[in-house]
Amino acid sequence: MRAYGFTTPGGPEHEAFLEVDEPTAGPDELVVRVRTAGVNPGDWRVRSGAYGIEGPAVLGREVAGTVVAVGPGVTGFALGDEVFGGCPGMVGGFAELARVTASFATHRPEQVRPEDACVLPVAAGTAYDALAAFGLGAGEVLLVNGAGGGVGIPLVQLAVARGVTVVGTASPGKHDLLRRLGAVPVAYGDGVLDRIAAATPAGVDAVLDLVGSDSLRTVAPLVDPARLRSVADKPLVAELGGADVPRERSTRVLAVLASLVADGTLDPHVVDVRPFADAAAAMHEVESGHAVGKVVLGLRSP
Repeated sequence: MRAYGFTTPGGPEHEAFLEVDEPTAGPDELVVRVRTAGVNPGDWRVRSGAYGIEGPAVLGREVAGTVVAVGPGVTGFALGDEVFGGCPGMVGGFAELARVTASFATHRPEQVRPEDACVLPVAAGTAYDALAAFGLGAGEVLLVNGAGGGVGIPLVQLAVARGVTVVGTASPGKHDLLRRLGAVPVAYGDGVLDRIAAATPAGVDAVLDLVGSDSLRTVAPLVDPARLRSVADKPLVAELGGADVPRERSTRVLAVLASLVADGTLDPHVVDVRPFADAAAAMHEVESGHAVGKVVLGLRSP
C-alpha cells in the first residue's frame, strides 16, 4: 500500500512516499482504512530521530477511518465501524491502512467530521489530561505558556468551559484567536512577567508549559513546583521540581472529547485539510510553527 514517511532519520529531505505491506491487527489493535490523519509536531520529531525510530517508517500518530480488521480479544468494535484513535508506537497513520490502538480509540459520532475527530487523540487528549492533572476549578487561574499551538487551543476551550481563567503567552498573530476562545493573551519576550502580572494581579494557580527551554525557566517561578507541568521539556521541568503531564490515552477520554465537539463546546480548529499528495507540504507547515490550528491529511472522502 502507499504511505508517507521517512527513509532514514534526519531533515525533511529524508521524507518520501513509500510502498509498504498492509498492516495486520494484533492484540489491542484495529486496522482502519484511513479517511483523515492529523499532522503534529511530534511527527517531524520522529523523523528527526528524537524518539529513536529508525527508517524506513511511516509517519502519523492519529487517524479517523473505517474498521477493516479487529485484533484478537478486542471487543466493542466491528468491521465497518467509523472510529478515530491513536496509532501504536507514534507511527503508521499516513497510509491507506493504519493500525490503531483499540484501547485508545472510540466510535466517531455522526455529528463529528472525520477531519475534526482525527486531531483529538494527540493535542486535545494532552490538553484534557493536563487539566485533569491540575484539578483546576471555577475561579482559578491557569497560565498556558504557548497557548496558540495545537495543545493550547483545545486547552483554552476546555479550561474556560470549566470556569477557569486562562492567561496565555503567544505570538501577537495568535492573540485575536485566543481572545475569541476566552483567554487573556500575553506577548512573549522581554517584560513577559510584568505583562502576566498586569493580566492577573492576584497571581496564577498553575502553569502549563508548551514551549520549554528558557521560556519555561522564565515562568516557572510563578507557582509552587507542584503546580508546574510541561509537555515540551520533560528534563527541564523535572529539574525545576515540576512534572510532565501523565497521559491517560483511553477510549473514555476520546469519547468525552468527541461529545464536546458534538455539542459545540470544543472546536478542534482544523485550519487546513490537504490531500495525501501534499503530505510533504503539510509536514512543512506544521514544522514551520506558523500554523494557527490543526493541519490534516485527507486520504479518503466519507
